Amino acid sequence: MIKDTVRLLLFACIATPAFAQSPDASAIRQIFDTELTQGKSYAALEYLTTRIGARLSGSPGAAAGVEWSRHEMENFADSVWLQPVMVPHWIRGQQEQARIVNSKKGTIEMNVCALGMSVGTGPEGVTGQVIEVKSFDELKQLGEKRIKGKIVFFNRPMDLKQINTFAAYGGAVEQRALGPSEAAKYGAVGVIVRSMGMNQEDYPHTGSLRYALNIPKIPAIAISTRHAELLSKLLQTEKDLQFYFETHCETLPDAPSFNVIGEIKGSQYPNEIIVVGGHLDSWDLAQGAHDDGTGCVQSMEVLRLMKMIGYKPKRTIRAVMFMNEENGLRGGLEYARQAALKQEKHIAAIESDDGGFTPRGFTMNAQEGPKARIKSWKPLFAPYGLTDFEEEGAGADIGPLEPQGVTTLGFLPDSQRYFDYHHTREDTFDKVSKRELELGAASMAALVYLLDQHGLN
Repeated sequence: MIKDTVRLLLFACIATPAFAQSPDASAIRQIFDTELTQGKSYAALEYLTTRIGARLSGSPGAAAGVEWSRHEMENFADSVWLQPVMVPHWIRGQQEQARIVNSKKGTIEMNVCALGMSVGTGPEGVTGQVIEVKSFDELKQLGEKRIKGKIVFFNRPMDLKQINTFAAYGGAVEQRALGPSEAAKYGAVGVIVRSMGMNQEDYPHTGSLRYALNIPKIPAIAISTRHAELLSKLLQTEKDLQFYFETHCETLPDAPSFNVIGEIKGSQYPNEIIVVGGHLDSWDLAQGAHDDGTGCVQSMEVLRLMKMIGYKPKRTIRAVMFMNEENGLRGGLEYARQAALKQEKHIAAIESDDGGFTPRGFTMNAQEGPKARIKSWKPLFAPYGLTDFEEEGAGADIGPLEPQGVTTLGFLPDSQRYFDYHHTREDTFDKVSKRELELGAASMAALVYLLDQHGLN
């Protein structure tokens, strides 16, 4: 045992690269040490999620989130301001109802929720025969003759063979986003979509749909994965199965809201801006903890950490709480529009919107030069478990900055548990690990430090 310990210590000494004792390594160590012993991100998340709660755009919760984040950043940012933006105002209304009404097994209640931005059925509900499909091609082959007057059931599961659960999500989510309009082309009267979840669950996952122009808007619901399996099984032997569902959602006129912006001014290059951000809005079913309370408090914590360790950045570091990522992206679009109008020079933008789980690395959309520089910093992150810098992509809110030549990055945590909670009633504060959250905040602050110190040119 003693020999093994000595061997490990010797290996560590030999394997430690020279830059491990560099000023950059020391600064990153200080960032992690400070966050893991004195961090405030977890307490901030507790307030945001348990005291304010759900924050769907246009809601009182969203307005409370704006005021809270503004006051919070005033404690450590040099300046804080609100950026006005008009946002969609969709409300769910009273509890949804759904049931199979003519099965041989009797009436069977189903666990469903309305999809975001769906029209409602009204008190009369919708009843129809269910037609199950797994793709838009299959829907097209059935055509109007088989679809008209019926309820289309999109039942394509997320691919369990995908190790990256976001890849599995990407392979299934089009049926939620575009399925209602695709079904309406052929005369469907309603749509049921299998929830975007990896496991067999009793609770449904909401999420936004996008109605196409000049096609009738029909009501759409998500069904829990467990009940999707049950419905599909019953349809194998009961082809004339009738389904009833009732929703009371509606879209009100656009409402005024804000992006919340705080910054620490750069000492040498104040006109060069590095952005970190998350989206302040969340779906109405729960507290919006992993989506995206964690991203918001981690982004604010980057600024707080800079102040706590006494770091004076060369460039301006800005934290943005974007509004309306979930059902419109108005905040991200407005931020980019204002940046262009003001001719602001953003050198990089980082978004955290994949949950507050254990850090694995960063994704990026970047030119080869900046990409190579960021990858050259991998050894500095390796001691903290961040080794994945190969994936493309970044956050939705910072995507509109890319046409301005901005390098965009996404904080990449472990993805395995994210879709247990995504867009569901289960996305609550108790599902977030304090240590994982703090490791993510420190990871983002470390990347901001390197971007500030070395730039991307």
